[in-house]
Amino acid sequence: MNAMNEAISKIGIVPVIKLNNPERDAASLAKALCAGDVPVAEVTFRATGADTAIRLMKEVCPDMIVGAGTVTVKEQIDATIAAGGQFIVTPGFDSELVAYAQEKNIPIYPGCTTPTDYHAALKFGLEVLKFFPAEQSGGLAKIKAMSAPFPQFKVMPTGGVSLKNLADYIASPVIAACGGSYMVTADLIDNQKWAEITKLCQKSRSIVEAARLGTAVKETPTVILSSGAPAVPGQFVEQSTDTAQKL
Repeated sequence: MNAMNEAISKIGIVPVIKLNNPERDAASLAKALCAGDVPVAEVTFRATGADTAIRLMKEVCPDMIVGAGTVTVKEQIDATIAAGGQFIVTPGFDSELVAYAQEKNIPIYPGCTTPTDYHAALKFGLEVLKFFPAEQSGGLAKIKAMSAPFPQFKVMPTGGVSLKNLADYIASPVIAACGGSYMVTADLIDNQKWAEITKLCQKSRSIVEAARLGTAVKETPTVILSSGAPAVPGQFVEQSTDTAQKL
């Protein structure tokens, strides 16, 4: 994956944000997300002023990855770039928008949920696709099924992702990251509950790291000793210590 895809995948969770009052809330929200170890945001054009929010978030947290969501027209791509935005997310697959974003050299993650969408994405050399709305479109089971004929894609499911099912999604090798709004709900933002947002982000990162660690452990091949018996965890540590004492 390219650098942007790798950076987002490393974080594992992308808050999907609707800001009704960007001048008041954008900077504080950016700080809350970064404090929760989730330095990334998809600011949607479902509310006016998304480009303003992107600019303000980048100003207060310049190392944060901030992009635009619910992008449906070229003008929103231009506004995102002008504001310092770093990626584009569209709800569906629009070949004109994908081509325009690539012309402007900004990463784009189009919404894809069907084989036809995936076929179209192949022509543009995309690596990561948004899968939206995830739960309503078949969830992880469909994502895994789609990966059989299209193994070259990683997926960012959004829509119905929560703390309850985040681990299931992120443990799958098909998943690059998950988009979610549960940590940035209207209630949390409008009532400026920044500490609670930070806690939800920290909890999300803990789930991501635990799920990925669990997957890595399961995939570790069993070591067979010369005697033919499988190695026991901790066995080599004990033997190494014993050897050092004898020396």
